[in-house]
Amino acid sequence: MSLFHLGIDVAKAKLDCALRLPNGKFRSKVIANSNAGFAQLTDWLASYQATSVHVCMEATGIYWEDVAQCLATAGLTVSVVNPAQIKAYAASRLTRSKTDAVDARLIADFCAERRPESWQAPSQEEIALRALVLRLEALQTMRTQESNRLGVSRDAVHDDIQQHLDWLDNAIKQLIKNINEHIDKYPDLKQKRDLLDSIPGIGERTSAIILAFYANTDRFANGRQAAAFAGLDPRQYESGSSVRGRPRLSKVGHAFLRKALYMPAMVTLYKTAWGKRFKERLTSTGKPPKLIIGAMMRKLVHVAFGVLKSGKSFNPVLHDA
Repeated sequence: MSLFHLGIDVAKAKLDCALRLPNGKFRSKVIANSNAGFAQLTDWLASYQATSVHVCMEATGIYWEDVAQCLATAGLTVSVVNPAQIKAYAASRLTRSKTDAVDARLIADFCAERRPESWQAPSQEEIALRALVLRLEALQTMRTQESNRLGVSRDAVHDDIQQHLDWLDNAIKQLIKNINEHIDKYPDLKQKRDLLDSIPGIGERTSAIILAFYANTDRFANGRQAAAFAGLDPRQYESGSSVRGRPRLSKVGHAFLRKALYMPAMVTLYKTAWGKRFKERLTSTGKPPKLIIGAMMRKLVHVAFGVLKSGKSFNPVLHDA
């Protein structure tokens, strides 16, 4: 059976689609990023008798989620790749132009040549939980901004900012309640939250964030892949006999997860027995403080992935605590 490759350049309002035929030629179409557009896309693929299609798109914000979910539900193989991969692929081909149509063809070629792994659609409860925790992050960021403004505000706007802060406090409180109720509503999520709560250093908010992105452990082959998803894998920089750069976090991954894990890593390092032992061990080998914090962030992902995958609570004996 001939295999078609569909590259989709995702934007908020539209999808630029490039269908790579088995003979290497292309057909292009622009559709709306909506349910009506998805139906139009399905009819367009059927007009070319494209029954075996591998779809590829970039993880651009949240705009890709609905079309990926729709196509995966329809039985198509869907791959969602890091935009850095497509950028590097374009550079390797010396691509000089950048338009939505060119990007869509580039993604289709990338899909045909590299055969990226298929994307596993999350459950509806995971999608809802992810939306809730991201909304909570947005409100807390907004509160920090308004709080900073309040300290230097003029009398004319002082009361207005304070009213907004009061509203944000109530909204944040309600959203935290909604997150907890959502997790309690689903036995699987509730059981996994209990497993995460057994890890010293991981609190209520962090466990909700980890569940939102790691509840389905089948998406990752091991803890290293889970850490790489957050951009917490180490990046080595060595060349020849003279270049020996310090290892750093790759940061080729979800920035929100890295931000969310920073404070839990600090708490674990300074407030828990197993974290203190971890810190002492790395300090004794001459590791700098920033590297230790990054290593603990990565360690938390490994440990969280381990307890979720095994279904067993945190065991301090396994972590020299």
